[in-house]
Amino acid sequence: MFNGKGSNSKLNHDLFMMKAFHLAEKAFEDDEVPVGAVVVYENSIVGQGYNQVERLNDPTAHAEMIAISAACDTLSSKYLSDCTLYVTLEPCAMCSGAIVWSKLKRVVFGALDAKAGGCGSLFNIAANKKLNHQTEIIHGVMEIDCQFILNRFFKSKR
Repeated sequence: MFNGKGSNSKLNHDLFMMKAFHLAEKAFEDDEVPVGAVVVYENSIVGQGYNQVERLNDPTAHAEMIAISAACDTLSSKYLSDCTLYVTLEPCAMCSGAIVWSKLKRVVFGALDAKAGGCGSLFNIAANKKLNHQTEIIHGVMEIDCQFILNRFFKSKR
């Protein structure tokens, strides 16, 4: 389900999105597309990641994939049913598939991705009722900050 903006736990959303944003800043410093992600379980971060596609020469080294893998390792489970993923940019189709397969409860993201978004913009994979799991989607948390760092990065590449 695509809930759009807002939630009754906005303070926690802001706190954890700020953690993801700091990881996006690390990606920016490493000349990677500035995306950061954290997975939260019972109000604690159990996995985190930032884009490392260039560093690892790996097109699957997205922030979300790294954070999901780390959370599965931390929790010793392939399912993250009681977890929330916070990510600065709307997950792509690949990452949205991983969200479904890991059975994440919720995804909270900052900036929409009109060209590759898999959680509501272009596709809505994570909440697709035809799949075996649907994830709650909340967007717009720290949206201006998340969009600004992305715009700054891509402007520097032009």
